[in-house]
Amino acid sequence: MALEHFDPRLRANDLVQELKWDRELRARFETSEKEVLDAYPLTPAERTAILDRDFRALFELGLHPYLLGQLARLIYGTGEKAGTSGAATALIRSLLGDQYEAYMAERGE
Repeated sequence: MALEHFDPRLRANDLVQELKWDRELRARFETSEKEVLDAYPLTPAERTAILDRDFRALFELGLHPYLLGQLARLIYGTGEKAGTSGAATALIRSLLGDQYEAYMAERGE
């Protein structure tokens, strides 16, 4: 995954950056996600992708790949082993879609 889809104008990029750095905003996001989303000029597609945890759609809309991982961690938390957390699993499952099971089988998991 490179920056082929990255769109710096996508407002979700700003949202994720601000969630990373603003503890108060993060707390509000955890308790009132829709209210926080309402405060940003997101497109309907961005909003739906965030609410549906559709990281592939966010990637294709232009969310920076680094911020995809950050958003997954903000939503799902982190894990002890790299790549095995709920955040990492949700991100990989969303990005690979129907290919997820084959990918995991290839890895022997």
